[in-house]
Amino acid sequence: MIRSDKRIRLCCVLLVCNLAFIWGNSLMPGEVSGAFSDWVKAFLEQLMPGEDDGLPGGGLLRKMAHFTEFGLLGMCLGWLFGMLRKKKTWPIALGVAAACVDETIQRFVPGRVSSLKDVAIDSCGMLTGMLLLYCGHIYCKRRRTKHFSEDM
Repeated sequence: MIRSDKRIRLCCVLLVCNLAFIWGNSLMPGEVSGAFSDWVKAFLEQLMPGEDDGLPGGGLLRKMAHFTEFGLLGMCLGWLFGMLRKKKTWPIALGVAAACVDETIQRFVPGRVSSLKDVAIDSCGMLTGMLLLYCGHIYCKRRRTKHFSEDM
């Protein structure tokens, strides 16, 4: 991956913002979090009218949101450690640690529960984000090489 100080700083800012968003949502009491999930579900149903089955219930919607949040975290971690040319185990370990911290936060918030299943869902989202980033990087690299060889 192309490395520059500006890109590393941008990636770090995105990483911190992503973690603040994830952990900020975990600090919301269960009642507030549930109301927000219901609002998001109602908003999405208005965007996609005519669906007979509707959108998944609040619980599944929350799991999908966690998977997505941690997917973005995985992309940021993969991007940063790719630019720093560090071992692949570090971003994975940090992503799992972030999921554990997230569930630990929820353990102490009224109306929220923590579970190992949620750590697994978060970790799978993080790994999926890293995999998507890696596949996108390989695709762009091959495409760039192909265009370069055609120009010669």
